[in-house]
Amino acid sequence: MGELNIYGVYVPTLLIQSVFAYGLLRLVMLGTDPLIEKGWIPLPSIFYLCLYVILLWLIHWGFIVCFV
Repeated sequence: MGELNIYGVYVPTLLIQSVFAYGLLRLVMLGTDPLIEKGWIPLPSIFYLCLYVILLWLIHWGFIVCFV
């Protein structure tokens, strides 16, 4: 995967991607919260976990396509 050297500290690229995916998840959660309140999504914690994994996979795939 690789890492970045930031002032002598090696930071894995997957960590950067996961933080970016979490920020994107928080934005998506603003749109899906009304659906949870209406009861259209029965298990919100599992839904958000799956959504986070999908977002992380898409971001990781995008990094591989663009930077490799």
